[in-house]
Amino acid sequence: MKLNAILVEDEETSREILRNYLTKYCPNISIIGEASNVDEALVLIRNNDLDVVFLDVEMPYGNAFDLLDKVGDIDFETIFVTAYNHYAIDALNAHASYYLMKPISIEELIKAVDYVLEIKTKEDALQDQVLVPKTNIVNGKITIPQQDGFEVLETSEIMYCKADDNYTEIYLKNNKKKLVSKTLKYIEENLAEANFARVHKSYLINVNEVVKYVKGKGGSVVLSNGKEIMVSASKKSNLLSYFK
Repeated sequence: MKLNAILVEDEETSREILRNYLTKYCPNISIIGEASNVDEALVLIRNNDLDVVFLDVEMPYGNAFDLLDKVGDIDFETIFVTAYNHYAIDALNAHASYYLMKPISIEELIKAVDYVLEIKTKEDALQDQVLVPKTNIVNGKITIPQQDGFEVLETSEIMYCKADDNYTEIYLKNNKKKLVSKTLKYIEENLAEANFARVHKSYLINVNEVVKYVKGKGGSVVLSNGKEIMVSASKKSNLLSYFK
């Protein structure tokens, strides 16, 4: 499978190094264009069907995040390439698939491309299908604290959970919602043995309730009740591994 890619990097030397590395070590990458600033990159993105964009963070007259905001709905994967590690959190929040530090490690570059290739292969196989998890049984119970004690919930009745600061909102199949004085991380750990997947920093979903996967900005899943939830790029591989 070939991945159509563009390189967005204002430094010609850095762009040349990345181009040479990709040409030599990543045969699945087809470089169809290069840009040195936000405006040039925007033209390439809008006029080409892309699978992945290698994106420097700092550029003249704007940065990578400005570019992604201008693009809007994104249906390609993004690999950030930068010399500044303080951008890591922003990159992940912008749904970067991978984050590479300069000088680029060939080993890390290959890992990044392999990750995107795995994602694209799975997305293509699952797009427009009614999804069926590999394991479709959710057994067990979870105990959630209440002011006057605790409540026991059947894990199979949980649709999804949403973070609310140090609280978690638990949404059930009967359209009821429970507010729990525990973090989403705590809930995730307690549902580790069940068929639940963290798809976003704010969402944990019951995989058995997923009926559709939608490509787009980071991708999203549609649950059986019609709720659509965004999937962070860094969470895609784990989510898609649940399905045939």
